[in-house]
Amino acid sequence: MQRFTGRRVLITGGGSGIGRATVHRILAEGGLVVAADVNAEGLAGTAEQADAEGTAERLTTTVLDVSDEDAVRAGVAAAVQALGGLDVLVNAAGILRSSHTHETSLEFWNLLLRVNLTGTFLMTREALPALLATGSGVVVNFSSTSASFAHPYMAAYAATKGGIQSFTHAIAQEYSKQGLRAVCVAPGSIDSGMTNNPGLPADADFGLLAKLAPALGQGFAGPQTVAGVIAMLASEDGAFVTGTEIRIDGGTHM
Repeated sequence: MQRFTGRRVLITGGGSGIGRATVHRILAEGGLVVAADVNAEGLAGTAEQADAEGTAERLTTTVLDVSDEDAVRAGVAAAVQALGGLDVLVNAAGILRSSHTHETSLEFWNLLLRVNLTGTFLMTREALPALLATGSGVVVNFSSTSASFAHPYMAAYAATKGGIQSFTHAIAQEYSKQGLRAVCVAPGSIDSGMTNNPGLPADADFGLLAKLAPALGQGFAGPQTVAGVIAMLASEDGAFVTGTEIRIDGGTHM
């Protein structure tokens, strides 16, 4: 499939996990991509893979902290200039931390809010003028199954993801008459790198976590599983999908 030929896509979190998988999926389908990440080494790995796959000429990488307003303003402007416009924004950047809620510091809470929720807001705000200029822009945000289902020790993380869902619903309505679509993916039971070390408390009750196993019985899925859904949602195949979230969890939360 070449659903993204000539389409211009900015992807945050492009240096690892689902973000990196999405970069390569969009490139494989013909897209022009700017991959942003706070981790320069991760971006170098993304670029190396694109070179091996023969898609490097359509990839630009940029180091960007999505929680830094000035950096986001400059980074989005540079990406739009490099691409000659913007058709799709994928806000994949995010962090996962766990803690007993009664032991959660304000610093811990604010860190997750700043990166996950505020970062999504800043990137979207700065990209909206370019997206709206196309008359058919798409924003794909990252929620999580934790936003709608109980994930112990992840109250702060879940709060950020619930906020992203609500934010996505609101902008989907606000800009619908200007052709913008805004959707969320809500991954769960995905081996994304981030989930390998969620920082669970040393005394975590794993009985509370037992329900997080996928029903399909094949274990956690890889990040490419989510990348494929993002590609569908951001392409013309998803043209009638907006203001909602798509759960991708192998039936964990049926």
